[in-house]
Amino acid sequence: MAQEYFINSQQLQSKIDNLLPSQGGAGAGFDLSASTQIVPIIDLTESAEGSNFRQDLQSSLSFKSVTEFACGTSQTVIVNSTGYFRVFGNATVDDTSTITFNLFDGTTSKDIFFINNASGAEVSTTPFDFIVFLQAGESFRGIRTGTLSVLKGCTRQLADIDGNLTNP
Repeated sequence: MAQEYFINSQQLQSKIDNLLPSQGGAGAGFDLSASTQIVPIIDLTESAEGSNFRQDLQSSLSFKSVTEFACGTSQTVIVNSTGYFRVFGNATVDDTSTITFNLFDGTTSKDIFFINNASGAEVSTTPFDFIVFLQAGESFRGIRTGTLSVLKGCTRQLADIDGNLTNP
């Protein structure tokens, strides 16, 4: 049979009051207690969330999970399906070219990333790595100008439109 002990520690009580304000402070003043009974704690968080992978492993890249893209000198649709996508790669521009990424809903586009070579150097390379969310009817596009510019990278779907993680 378990035994119950009461703990009178102002330091512990202050910590509880700070971490859990609804449990202390202006409440009825319950004391802390301890028990000799062992209560096992099983963490089922990952399984309950629908994934048995750690987050860093879940977002890893694999041959099957990435889609490569290279944009020509006209607008190129990079992703046109729903969900959350990681977009990463490199853009190289000379002093006469630009690189633009935009979201397009079929009527209006919104630029979300723009690169030009304002440094005055002959060639400038810029890495990019960001996440976009696309709803039905939207697309993610890349545009490059100039014959010497290069826009190349990969996409990887991280989750579907409902936020369910996509494993590699």
